[in-house]
Amino acid sequence: MRFMILVKATKDSEAGVMPTEAEFTAMGRFNEELVKAGVMEAGEGLHPTSKGARVRFSGSGRTVIDGPFSETKELVAGFWIWNCASLQEAIDWVKRCPNPMRTDSEIEVRQIFGAEDFGDALTPELREQEERLRAQVADQGKPAR
Repeated sequence: MRFMILVKATKDSEAGVMPTEAEFTAMGRFNEELVKAGVMEAGEGLHPTSKGARVRFSGSGRTVIDGPFSETKELVAGFWIWNCASLQEAIDWVKRCPNPMRTDSEIEVRQIFGAEDFGDALTPELREQEERLRAQVADQGKPAR
């Protein structure tokens, strides 16, 4: 099962406060544990929403809303993609994580849909297209020969 681990933003992260060397070191050790265990597929921090935008959809219309966004508790400051046997395993890993912020913080764990979750709506043709696109994305990350 794949999970997206969402690190919730705080006032500090939205203000662009960067981690200290000690905080980077602790998180680096944790990330090494994840990689050695075969859990971590990806992980990144995000710039504050002041450097971002949202696009609102209404019918065929699109409206761009520039950041920053006000509800800090609803914002994401970073993420991981993990491959775990269960939700409980993902939670257990999160509980071992160093606090990603200097203040109280929160990490959300969400399972990523797999092809098997979509039933008959994901036809064999659509499944083949999905697999082909995933292979193309994986090839884009490989160095040129």
